[in-house]
Amino acid sequence: MNGELQLECKNITISYDRVKVLENVSLNVYAGDYVSIIGENGSGKSSLIKGILGLVQIKKGEIIFGDGISKKNIGYLPQHTLAQSNFPASVYEVILSGCLTTAGFKPFYTSKEKKNVKKIMDKLGIKELSKKSFGNLSGGQKQRVLLARALLATDKILFLDEPITGLDPIVTSEFYEIIAKLNREEKLTIIMVSHDIENAMKYSNKILHMKENGYFFGSKEKSKALMEKEMRPNGGNL
Repeated sequence: MNGELQLECKNITISYDRVKVLENVSLNVYAGDYVSIIGENGSGKSSLIKGILGLVQIKKGEIIFGDGISKKNIGYLPQHTLAQSNFPASVYEVILSGCLTTAGFKPFYTSKEKKNVKKIMDKLGIKELSKKSFGNLSGGQKQRVLLARALLATDKILFLDEPITGLDPIVTSEFYEIIAKLNREEKLTIIMVSHDIENAMKYSNKILHMKENGYFFGSKEKSKALMEKEMRPNGGNL
């Protein structure tokens, strides 16, 4: 336990058209945690994040935020889409639009918000991209810009849904290092959906391993031991 309780999920169940995609999932997330959500396709990883954020309706269970957190001050980097790739705006404009997630539509931005954009751009090493068209950036650059946009909403907790999809190995490694640095130095809580088990084990302190027939939530050491047990003959299930 690193700090204040920031998120508690109690027996979360989510269904689409009466088909359950996850059932009775519970977890506690504390300030400074780095939680990787791994598992099979169709096990409900992305659905859980969307349920926590209120983007899909939960059928049963309870979601409790602590440490002054609400849905309005959570950073969220969703799965990459083609629409994001072709967004017709400058890098600075894309990042600044992240202010709308916390304050809604408004005709102008405050000087504080503009200063915060520049601060985050500098932190992520993308200050020189400020005036460039977002659509002309490389995949890695676009992901840093979208990360900067998500960070405008929060200094406490960041959700990422498969953020390294489509990135080459070098850019992927750089991105993981950025996230780890934010977690380590900024004390930002990270909750990331990923298929990358190797890096999940490298950087996380907790693992949520979801399967069609259940789940495990706990330390990465125990998660690793359970996965190794599964790989052995007659190893059993999580």
